[in-house]
Amino acid sequence: MIQKHKKQPLNFLKYIGPGLLVTVGFIDPGNWASNIAAGSGYGYQLLWMVTLSTIMLILLQHNAAHLGIVTGLCLSEAASTYINRILKNIILSTAMLASIATAMAEILGGAIALQMLFSIPIKPGSLLILVIVLFCTFTNAYRRIEKLIILFVSLIGFSFLFEICIAGIDWKQAAIGWIKPSFPAHSMPVIMSVLGAVVMPHNLFLHSEIIQSRQWSLADDAVIQRQLKYEFHDTLFSMIIGWAINSAMILMAAASFYQNGNGTTVDDLAVTGSMLAPLLGNMASLVFAVALLLSGISSSITAGMAGGTIFSGIFNKPYDTSSKETKLGILVTMVPAAVIILFISSPFQGLIYSQMLLAVQLPITIFTQICLTSSKRVMGRYANSRRLNIVLWITALTVTFLNIGLFITGF
Repeated sequence: MIQKHKKQPLNFLKYIGPGLLVTVGFIDPGNWASNIAAGSGYGYQLLWMVTLSTIMLILLQHNAAHLGIVTGLCLSEAASTYINRILKNIILSTAMLASIATAMAEILGGAIALQMLFSIPIKPGSLLILVIVLFCTFTNAYRRIEKLIILFVSLIGFSFLFEICIAGIDWKQAAIGWIKPSFPAHSMPVIMSVLGAVVMPHNLFLHSEIIQSRQWSLADDAVIQRQLKYEFHDTLFSMIIGWAINSAMILMAAASFYQNGNGTTVDDLAVTGSMLAPLLGNMASLVFAVALLLSGISSSITAGMAGGTIFSGIFNKPYDTSSKETKLGILVTMVPAAVIILFISSPFQGLIYSQMLLAVQLPITIFTQICLTSSKRVMGRYANSRRLNIVLWITALTVTFLNIGLFITGF
């Protein structure tokens, strides 16, 4: 018995990785723009939206990983297997468009960071980020990618920890903001954008695939049960890290801009970095830019992986960087995303439009996932329980209505 207890923490650490790969998807440059707008415009009042959206994200990501563990198929492969061809192609084609939109925001964020750090113009910087990301994606196996992402997430987390340590945070107001829903005047577009930036369609496809990087026997029920248990721990741990980093962004923006100004929303990442220098010192602006660069690169890698996963699934094949389907899927995701940036005149507007595209596609992915994981034909005895289905449908409808609101408000 003593030996068994000693092994438990080590077993948990062994399974950490897939969740962190997904986590970078909701600490990407699009999130930075939304969170900084929330903190600078409304102080600590919108922290509750980070809490609510993270809870919904945990439910959806765990459910997506559940599909991958039980069936051995990612969401894209499962759609190809169990949904008629025409409907499947529509669903997965829109998912590919969402991945391209996501990748555009990630590359753009990295390019903005290069401009802040080295004065490299946005367009050449975008191409440089593209080259770096393609190199990382095509030359690393799952385990290497995981280690790279864990390193980047750690550095981003420490960067924001440093930022909030030198900023004057009103922790009492922050504690209230995390749990008390508040709807300040004219705040709905920002509230919806925070939600849309956290719950992202490409992450659901990605998580259902990368959870399978751990090999196991689907014929062994005990192995499946163990995988489900540790996957939930990994997801919960990773999403809490994402919640903390997103919260830190709002805290930093609230302390730096809202209290020291008139509550004017900051809507430019480069301006944010330069504005931090006189408020918090030159080191703060440098740390902000480096963290943005790491966020742009790491989230671009996961966006490319998601695109490869979705595209391979269209042909009912798993993600494998040695296969032509996966390689083409990554290129179809990343190259058009970088090319689109060349025609964008306003980087911030580029981030906004990418979030709007995600908002349109997100309900399609969520409803597809729930239908698959609710089916006994697909999941067998591991199909969603009635109670879980009720919670998932409430989550799906909430996300849908809020994202429709974001889309309408954007126009």
